[in-house]
Order: sequence, then structure tokens, then C-alpha cells
Amino acid sequence: MATGLAMNRCSISVCRTADVLLNRPTVSVVRNLKFNRRLIGNCSIASAAPFVVAEDEKYGNKQVISLTPRLYDYILSNVREPEILKQLREETAKMRGSQMQVSPDQAQLLAMLVQILGAERCIEVGVYTGYSSLAVALALPESGRLVACERDSNSLEVAQRYYELAGVSHKFVYTSQVIVKHGLAAESLKSLIENGEGSSYDFAFVDADKRMYQDYFELLLQLVRVGGVIVMDNVLWHGRVADPMVNDAKTISIRNFNKNLMDDERVSISMVPIGDGMTICRKI
Repeated sequence: MATGLAMNRCSISVCRTADVLLNRPTVSVVRNLKFNRRLIGNCSIASAAPFVVAEDEKYGNKQVISLTPRLYDYILSNVREPEILKQLREETAKMRGSQMQVSPDQAQLLAMLVQILGAERCIEVGVYTGYSSLAVALALPESGRLVACERDSNSLEVAQRYYELAGVSHKFVYTSQVIVKHGLAAESLKSLIENGEGSSYDFAFVDADKRMYQDYFELLLQLVRVGGVIVMDNVLWHGRVADPMVNDAKTISIRNFNKNLMDDERVSISMVPIGDGMTICRKI
């Protein structure tokens, strides 16, 4: 009797903790966790990550691990982060709005995509203090070019300082690996198209105004070559996109963008739950 009571209390604790982590209905979480022995045995959500299973059994009851703080710390400990990026990350962490900076595991993935593509011409929409653009620039060959669009001059000053420290920003614009377009991103992208640079870029990353995602995507689709890649950040939007009770302008915009991408035959796509969610789009 005492053992049964202890297990019940533990099950409720696991359920409630998992519910907070997964933002899913309590009953569904209990069913999907299937009272994993490791969870029930030690009554600790921290020592073993919970599993989630798709509601629809046609997905084969595949168990997918859900990140806990401890497991995410482990992932971060296995990220190869250059020292200059670490310094920028730590400085940015002290600034207002530091949550806008991409995570080290996201930056590592972006850099790898650039390397896999053999990219030389890249675009970033939404630079902030430059963590992701610096990661991309470090992965580019010496002949590479990155057009970075950012309208906040204060954060740009930090970004440009680190471009210099990393040795990826040269004195002359025509030899520069990083060219910063200061102003509205959409206008900067339109100017590139008007300058005849359509279908000449290999890679683009977007982490900017969520209500402009569809507009940015359409412009970048004109600028990126066939076989090139566009990565859209924040596509899971802290889980709000999956909550029918959340209907603010930004959430609706991202939700609609995700839906449009599903039907867009101009690209192949892969949504990955890294950071706040990223969708990798390859132009067909």
C-alpha cells in the first residue's frame, strides 16, 4: 500500500513536471510517457528525460526525447564553439534583448550547412549583435561574401567590432567578407534584386520581424540559386504556434507561414526542433 501510494505521488509529480516542459494536456502526457520505469523508479524528472509520442498511432508510437535543462546543458557541452564566438555570446548575455541571440547549437548547424553547400555568397536578415553571422562568416572561404541586414545601430556596433576581431571584416568594402546593409531588410533585399543579383546567393538565414516572414522568404527565394538554402528561425515560437488559444499577430504570422511552406512546391523543407525551431528550405 505504501509503495503504491509512493508510486502514485511520483506519477503525479512526473506528469505535472512533464506537462510544464511539454505544454501538453496532463492526461495526454501521462499516456504518452507510459510511466517510463526510469521516471517512476527514482521519482525524478531531472535524472531521465521524458518521452513524448504522437497522438496519432499511425506514426508508430515512436518515442521522441524531450529536452530537460540537464540534457540541454549536455548538448551545449558538445558544441564546438570558437573562442571569439564565446566572447561575443558572453558579452551579449549582459545586454538587453539577449534572448534574441541564437544558441550555440543553432550557430554550429548554420555553419555546417554553409560548409556542406560550399557556399560563398550568403545573406542574413536580422543580425542583432552578430553571433550567427559571425559563425557563418567564419565558415566561409576567404572569397566569401555575407550581406547582413540589421536596422539597430547599437547592436550593429557590437557585431562589427567582433567581425574585426575575428578577422572577417576587411577595410575595403569590395574585398569585404561581410557587407552590412543598415536599414529596412526588405528594402535591402529588393535593392539586391534590382542590382541583378537574383539567383546568385547560396545561403540565407532569417531571424527578424516575424510578421514579415512571408515577405522576406519571397524576396530571398528570388535571390537564392536553385539548390541553395534558406533557414527560417523561430518557427515554433516558444510553442505558441501549436496552441489554438494563442492568436496574437506574430503567432498567427508564423503559423500561417509554416502552413504556406507545407504547400510550397518551390522548396523542399525540414522543420527541426533546435533552439526555438528552425525550418531548412532548399530551393528546387
